[in-house]
Amino acid sequence: MEENDVVRALGALAQPVRLRVFRALVVAGPEGLTPGALTEALAVSATGLSFHLKELVNASLVSQERQGRNLIYRASFERMNGLLGYLTENCCQGEACLPAAATQQACDC
Repeated sequence: MEENDVVRALGALAQPVRLRVFRALVVAGPEGLTPGALTEALAVSATGLSFHLKELVNASLVSQERQGRNLIYRASFERMNGLLGYLTENCCQGEACLPAAATQQACDC
């Protein structure tokens, strides 16, 4: 992951509603959620949610797919894992801080 991509992703997540939206999509897994389900679950207005989803999509942390009349939003697990990898690749001066099994944080979704 390039430094500019990391800055864009962290900037997108550095807002409470966007962080809650992203976490809800991570919990939903590969099935994703509709905007209606997100507004209901997070008590966010539809217009506010639209703005925040746009920011997450622009940071490539969330994808959007049309299924019939519905839009489905999904967390980009590949991008999330890339961000986590970038943030931790030089942890502890390049040495493993914990046993390998304990540091396996990547999601296989």
